[in-house]
Amino acid sequence: MEHLGEKCAVFGIYGKGLDVARLSFFGLFALQHRGQESSGITVGDGSRLLSHRGMGLVSAAYNEEHLKRLQGHVAIGHNRYSTSGSSLLTHAQPVVIDEVKFPQVDQFHEDGETGTVSLAHNGNLPSVLALIEFLKDTGVRLEDRSDSELMAEAIAQGVKNGKSLPEAVKAVLPLFTGAYAIVVMTPTMLVAVRDSFGMRPLSVGKINGGFAVASESCAFQAMGAEFLREVEPGEMLVIDEEGLRAEQVMAPNPKLDIFEFVYFARPDSILSGQLVYNVRRNSGTELAKEVKIEADMVVPVPETAMPVAIGYSQASGIPLEMALVKNRYIHRTFIEPEQHVRDLGVKLKLTPLAPVLKGKKVIVMDDSIVRGTTSRQLIKAFFDSGAAEVHFLISSPPVKFPDYYGIDTPKQSNLIASHKSIEEIRQFLGATSLHFLSLDGLVRATGLSRDVLSTSCFTGEYPIDLCERSADVTYDVPKD
Repeated sequence: MEHLGEKCAVFGIYGKGLDVARLSFFGLFALQHRGQESSGITVGDGSRLLSHRGMGLVSAAYNEEHLKRLQGHVAIGHNRYSTSGSSLLTHAQPVVIDEVKFPQVDQFHEDGETGTVSLAHNGNLPSVLALIEFLKDTGVRLEDRSDSELMAEAIAQGVKNGKSLPEAVKAVLPLFTGAYAIVVMTPTMLVAVRDSFGMRPLSVGKINGGFAVASESCAFQAMGAEFLREVEPGEMLVIDEEGLRAEQVMAPNPKLDIFEFVYFARPDSILSGQLVYNVRRNSGTELAKEVKIEADMVVPVPETAMPVAIGYSQASGIPLEMALVKNRYIHRTFIEPEQHVRDLGVKLKLTPLAPVLKGKKVIVMDDSIVRGTTSRQLIKAFFDSGAAEVHFLISSPPVKFPDYYGIDTPKQSNLIASHKSIEEIRQFLGATSLHFLSLDGLVRATGLSRDVLSTSCFTGEYPIDLCERSADVTYDVPKD
């Protein structure tokens, strides 16, 4: 998989007597795959908010002192990969409104008194014009603000004017033009909302008399919580001392992003009632129906394509070999590699096993192709290791259109499938053959109907209005 920026992760928890900061840490740790740029936790104790945010992985962003200082009974958390706003701690989440910054170490911020609001957001708003219009006469600073910060400011306006948090959230939802799963809190209450299209995943669980919400259900097992269900598209959850209440605040029109199944979600998560692992294995089975190749082995690109390769191997009868080894300790780093190491490219992360590959006809299984540069390096590495043939199979259709709902995709002109045919891509990659799973095959693999899925990266069909961003899309793409 060539790198696409993950969509971000949100987490929320409420429970008297629970160590909500520590539980948030473990929940965010389980959601690390959705964002490795920064992480943050905000905790409320009934009268004030305490917040800590740090750059890097969850394990690096917090220490024991941080968690001990974050005392309270309600918390929200966030792992970020930037989709809007620059890659700086100032844009890390959760966003805290009316924040008073004290000269404390490690970016601790104390916030106080009633009316304080904190928000974490998974997704992206292609247009913030409605939010800016709403906020323009409020005295709120609008320059250099992310979509998430503007969303939090809009909600805070309602709270400052005497609305309850649920009322304030409902009042501004029509201004949120885009995709979102949000958790928002005051010192006494947690609210979670999923957009009416359900573009971003969101689930709810329970733990020791309290409740938690998370971008993916995999977070609950890591913290010892019980998965209850997915939050419905257009549904709002309110969690406070009275327990959990749910309200359908927008008419549902489900359009879960199909790329969650392809790449983003963890294989042990449940999305739209389907186990992600099963969907990926089914994708391999569908590929085996569509693509017949005589080969000696099937080799997956870790990690996402591994269930796909299992499905293809089982359906085709071609043996599965783990002949591509991943350095599991490679993560996002802020240390620029030395030039010679940079030139090695993919070899830093993935190493083919030459003794296993020498003289063999190999099927390499991956989940998608974006720019094509990483895939090209990978295929060359297989040939350099002695493979006689390298057939490249992809468990999704060609990515021809950019995403505006939370994936950090390149501009459309940088998507290789937007201007090259499959044969032209094959030639660029240097593969013996190149095959993509059809969209129909991918939809069959999900076990869902196409009308409840968003396929915008493959088809250019954007279910949520792109507004002024529509001009960035061209439909003059190869018809394969």
